[in-house]
Amino acid sequence: MSAKRQPRIFIDGYNLSLEQGTGVATYARNLSFCLRDIGAEVGVLYGTTTSTISTSSLIREIAFFDPRVGKPSKAAQVAHFAQRAFTTPFGEFATQVPITGRVVRDTFRSRLPHFDHVWNVQNLFEAQRQHFKLYRTRMNVHFRHPPEVMHWTYPLALQIRGARNIYTMHDLVPLRLPYTTLDNKRQYYRLSRLLARRADHIITVSEASRRDIVSLLGVPEERVTNTYQAVDIPSRFTDKPIADVRTEIEGTFGLGFQRYFLFFGAIEPKKNVGRMIEAYLASGVQDPLVIVGKKAWKSEEELRLLFENEHVRYLLTENGRTRRHYRVQHVDYASFPLLVSLIRGAKAVLFPSLYEGFGLPALEAMLLGTPVMTSNTSSMPEVVGDAAIKVDPYDVRAMVDAIRALDTDADLRGRLAQAGPGQAALYSMERYRMRLREAYGKIGVNWG
Repeated sequence: MSAKRQPRIFIDGYNLSLEQGTGVATYARNLSFCLRDIGAEVGVLYGTTTSTISTSSLIREIAFFDPRVGKPSKAAQVAHFAQRAFTTPFGEFATQVPITGRVVRDTFRSRLPHFDHVWNVQNLFEAQRQHFKLYRTRMNVHFRHPPEVMHWTYPLALQIRGARNIYTMHDLVPLRLPYTTLDNKRQYYRLSRLLARRADHIITVSEASRRDIVSLLGVPEERVTNTYQAVDIPSRFTDKPIADVRTEIEGTFGLGFQRYFLFFGAIEPKKNVGRMIEAYLASGVQDPLVIVGKKAWKSEEELRLLFENEHVRYLLTENGRTRRHYRVQHVDYASFPLLVSLIRGAKAVLFPSLYEGFGLPALEAMLLGTPVMTSNTSSMPEVVGDAAIKVDPYDVRAMVDAIRALDTDADLRGRLAQAGPGQAALYSMERYRMRLREAYGKIGVNWG
């Protein structure tokens, strides 16, 4: 009896190497494990800033994990840049990185995708940007034995010759809300139109995004597939005893269990953090608002009320002792296990984003049984269903009313906490695997 055939499917590491991760990094990581589960041989193509070319397999492995080892000298960098100016029009050859376990990687295991093998092209993602500016075409990446499918998890000006190239377009925010991003809108539009014409297929993550891709880029409906995303949190975090969660958040942040509201995500204009803070302060609730996220473009404007001290802290007397009490607290970064505890310990999660391709934070909170307030725009209504409070994200008064309701109505919180996990189950890994198989089937992948 012959062995079952494994399709060779590669993904890119465009966001996977970021230390603090992004929603796209979570998407790519989940995709890699789902591909493994549905029977694919998985390769990951990185574009690290250091060279992984060496006659020693050990040095190649070390250089991949420690950029200092493979960092070229200034002279070598200049020579490499000059050489690339001539060779880039013809493409770049990928180098395999042997991942043998000789380098201990437990420190960042939670950030790693699943892979059967890893490849690298030095500065690949910066090179593709420059290539597209000059030539307005996709840059070629060459493999001696190309994969059957290259699944680019982000719109990149790259293709693998000899493979079917598919691209995930999470949303079209730079075109729909151009004032909320720093992208070069002309370049973004040109690249999106190029991929719309040349891609073997386009994947997206919600019906809202699918409609935008069809209407704004003119892609035929049959060439765009919505697979949604998967929400998946390891059981070792979801099953942690409540007593341990309580101790963790009290000891780390000084927060009481279910005595704070939580926002987590990038602090950028589309996340609507400024209006959320304004609504929270106007609501008059006493439990603090905790904001977990790294500062991004225009974060100073979004967080301006944080710097007006009279709004965010006051003197609180307890047991004869006076201390400062912050109504709004900002945490730059929390590790994933700690973030899960923060979500589980929150009275409610606030996620009034102006526009989302999928809105993973809201669904993660619902999976954990935490009530959610989110927006009634873009993909959010289809993702959260009736298991969250939905408001107009531009209406501060509507947010004030929702925050007050979540603060005072225990029955409402109980209903949302009960409904959330059921809604999140619609986006389980099992359902995601089924949707992926169907999507790959549309481009002729045979699962044996």
